[in-house]
Amino acid sequence: MGLLDYVLPFLLALGILIVVHEFGHYSVARLCGVKVLRFSLGFGKPLLMRRFGPDQTEWVLSAFPLGGYVKMLDEREAPVPAHEQHRAFNRQTVWRRIAIVAAGPLANFVLAIVLYWGLYVGGVEELRPRLGPPVAASLAEQAGFADGDVVRSVDGRPVQTWQEFRWELINDALDKRVVVIETINDTREIVFRKLDLSAATVDQDKQDIATQVGLTLQRPKLPAVLGKLSPGGAAEAAGLREGDRVVRIGEKTVEDWTELVMAVREAPGQTLEAEVVRDGGAYVTRIVPVSVEENGRAIGRIGVGVADAEGRRELMFVTVRYDSLDALGKGLRQTWDTAALSLSVMGRMIVGEVSVKNLSGPVTIADFAGQSARMGFSHYIKFLALISISLGVLNLLPVPVLDGGHLLYYVIEIIKGGPVSERVMEIGQQIGMALLAALMAFAFYNDINRLVAS
Repeated sequence: MGLLDYVLPFLLALGILIVVHEFGHYSVARLCGVKVLRFSLGFGKPLLMRRFGPDQTEWVLSAFPLGGYVKMLDEREAPVPAHEQHRAFNRQTVWRRIAIVAAGPLANFVLAIVLYWGLYVGGVEELRPRLGPPVAASLAEQAGFADGDVVRSVDGRPVQTWQEFRWELINDALDKRVVVIETINDTREIVFRKLDLSAATVDQDKQDIATQVGLTLQRPKLPAVLGKLSPGGAAEAAGLREGDRVVRIGEKTVEDWTELVMAVREAPGQTLEAEVVRDGGAYVTRIVPVSVEENGRAIGRIGVGVADAEGRRELMFVTVRYDSLDALGKGLRQTWDTAALSLSVMGRMIVGEVSVKNLSGPVTIADFAGQSARMGFSHYIKFLALISISLGVLNLLPVPVLDGGHLLYYVIEIIKGGPVSERVMEIGQQIGMALLAALMAFAFYNDINRLVAS
């Protein structure tokens, strides 16, 4: 079941992104009058095929799921009857061919915008950018940051959530900047502090930017009071109730929620004696944490959430919500910023400013898919939007075999006044396949290294 927790969210995300990408190509091809012969989810041997639509297009599910394609009528691939030659892809104007090819990546960007829009219209709960005590002797401590400070802006750019704060730090760390961070404390005192990010490193295998400079997220101690219980979970089966305060698990005294979580995590499948305070009296029961897999390690869970202790949850979380128009603007900006950052990181990898260890393959992506799915619906939607943007950016790279490579040929065709020769395209295909294979191999290598390191 642990493996399925990763594989199923990954395959679902992959299927959605591929269908959206290929449907972009398909829909614009149809609008341009091009005949579509096949719409395939996956490569290789067809596992399932149906024909329908005005052109009896083949809709195919194939054996190898890491991709898909739309096959169009094309004289370069097979003879085309004279009465259908006007519907062949190669007979279209260069601008129509550009539109058809660009529609796939653009569909991925549109999907991300729609997903972000939906999240922000409905409201998404995020961690507040409330800082914990800075790490001793760190840059954050030297700058004067204090426990309980809430970040308001970075170089004048407002932030509402911890995720937005980290995003701004990553962008500024790439440029090795000294930033001015505005904070407000519990006494409503507003302070501006300078933080030097020149020594911070953007590397997926190292600590994140905030941790590198000594900034921490405040994690106030919550009492070990049980909130909502999962139906059929270990806590419910043991007779525990919402509102119980746990004071002991096994031989360990429990002072707060963190200690309760750690005691349960360390005992997957073990029978533990739990003592709780209920209605002023003591209640003792036995509980068996369910064993689940997390990052290749078995941990225990009992299926219970933390109670909202005296409004402390409001101190930790903020609900980000916009009206329809503002949510659309927020989705557009977030999609644009993410795409721009992806391109920036790729460029810096090429010149050696950012480690190539940041490249991730399907194993790491599957891990992120599983983790986000377990964290909740909104986290999985944000993961889906992020991967959709990454897929759009990747496909626009000017590498033959990718959409961006074809677009490069068409730009050359516009400049020189005629199509690129078949020989040049053939050589480009070979180079593109080699580059793509090398990229995938390196991404797999990084995946394996992360698995070994964990």
